Amino acid sequence: LAQVSDRGAIERAVADVVARHPAQAAEFRAGKDRVVGFLVGQVMKATGGKANPQLVQELLRAALAG
Repeated sequence: LAQVSDRGAIERAVADVVARHPAQAAEFRAGKDRVVGFLVGQVMKATGGKANPQLVQELLRAALAG
């Protein structure tokens, strides 16, 4: 099972997940850090479980902060 570390592909998946889950994105921005796990799971699902989870979390946090 090869891991996807293509930053561009993961960024697109992150943007898609954030767009499809605005309520969870708002919860994170309101300080509910635990919702990141749900969003990471959605990105992993979108990439067939092949994305590097650490990179996914890093990109998610950056996307939600900005």
